[in-house]
Amino acid sequence: MLWSEVLADESLKNLPYKIELNERGHIVMSPASNRHGFLQSELVWLLRSQLNSGRVITECSVDTPKGVKVADVAWCSDAFVDEHGESTPYATAPEICVEILSPSNSVKEMQDKVLLYLAKGAKEVWIVSDSGKTVIYKAQGEVEKSSFVERVNPV
Repeated sequence: MLWSEVLADESLKNLPYKIELNERGHIVMSPASNRHGFLQSELVWLLRSQLNSGRVITECSVDTPKGVKVADVAWCSDAFVDEHGESTPYATAPEICVEILSPSNSVKEMQDKVLLYLAKGAKEVWIVSDSGKTVIYKAQGEVEKSSFVERVNPV
């Protein structure tokens, strides 16, 4: 499938799952808990309250060599928005891409997503555990601090 077909498919609307495409164009679904939603909303607030410009987006689709991946939360600078607007999926990753771990996520899957988002231009990829602990990755690997915000843990 193509991402445009996923968006147009009436049977896929209003599912309580996050949908992505793998490298073969197959749909991958990940069920979300209320805890996941709570963390997602806290991350939106955290980014909006600390960054005076740009936009925060939930369920941000990014076209990667391994299919369309959907970051739970992303922050896009004004320059990114000016260049890419609201195109779907983005051909380039926003500056910050955040994934909230779900029980169904494997370590390998998360490692792959970190590398895919960074390869597509993300400056930082955050992986947030169920407890709210955040690990930040940049091109050079795991780092102690974000270059964008002071506080990264949503709880």
